[in-house]
Amino acid sequence: MILPTHTPPLLITGATGLIGSQLVRRYLNAGRAVSALRRATSTTGLLDDVKDRITWLEGDILDIPSLEDAIQPGMDVIHTAAIVSFVPRDRERMEKINVEGTANIVNVCLEKEVRKLGFISSVAALGRPDPKRNSGSETVVIDENQKWEDSPNNSAYAQTKYRAELEVWRGVAEGLNAVIVNPSVVLGEGDWTRSSSQLFRYVYQEKPFYTEGMTNVVDVQDVAQALYQLMESDIVNERYILNGATLSYKELFYKMAAAFGKKPPAYRVAPALAEVLWRLEALRSRLSGKAPLITRETARSATHSYRYVSDKIQRDLSFKFHSVDETIRRVSAFFAGV
Repeated sequence: MILPTHTPPLLITGATGLIGSQLVRRYLNAGRAVSALRRATSTTGLLDDVKDRITWLEGDILDIPSLEDAIQPGMDVIHTAAIVSFVPRDRERMEKINVEGTANIVNVCLEKEVRKLGFISSVAALGRPDPKRNSGSETVVIDENQKWEDSPNNSAYAQTKYRAELEVWRGVAEGLNAVIVNPSVVLGEGDWTRSSSQLFRYVYQEKPFYTEGMTNVVDVQDVAQALYQLMESDIVNERYILNGATLSYKELFYKMAAAFGKKPPAYRVAPALAEVLWRLEALRSRLSGKAPLITRETARSATHSYRYVSDKIQRDLSFKFHSVDETIRRVSAFFAGV
């Protein structure tokens, strides 16, 4: 499909978050004008040095009139706004923001006939096979052809991102041009009290435990660059896994500890112990009102081994990922200065 060659206006949702802020920077560095949708209560801490170069529009993805004001005909829209949580009490909120909010974006994009929608999904939206179909000790390889199936290894977050993707594909069926990226665990310069950035804080505080499973990670700069290239290309109606490396939690934590000059976690948490710990954390959370450090979903997912392959993006865009060592050194240096 040949898309218009002129430079369209651009709107980014979730611009104040980890991925959204990097996308804003990527487009500003390319000389593009950027409009960003934000709620009145949102902070701009990750963009304070460039916030005056951004056109801020007050609104909410759950408020359709504000979306209709922000999204204009022929523009590019990048939708990054989402809630990432594995805490049971956040399920209803994730349903509203991740699913209903995406449906609203898709509907207004269709109404306004935008040029292209870029959607930040997650590898979680691909689903994980039922563990009964493998021994649990072998690594399961997942690519873009993975079909969603009900499984106890699919978190509530995964379910909402899967349904959010279905809204985008529904929009495609109704004539929308869209591209979807499915990043793995995103490592980058963000708020280390939230989401995946908490991994750096965990190691910095010299916590003693690690789980025996595998994890998949990608540099936030690679996520921004990949979606930027996809939006600038003629590629439409495709999705791409973005994963820079697959490694054990022990190896990841040791690399982070070395970058910080901290003592690495020394005690492996076996699956049986993880089942005990999440129950204790659930009790502590109820008594204290604070979010649990480990939940049933995170405890169980962290003991399995999955590898997400990014061959498609590397083939279609000749894309190259940062090395995990380079990413950890850069991001650790950022957090060490916090």
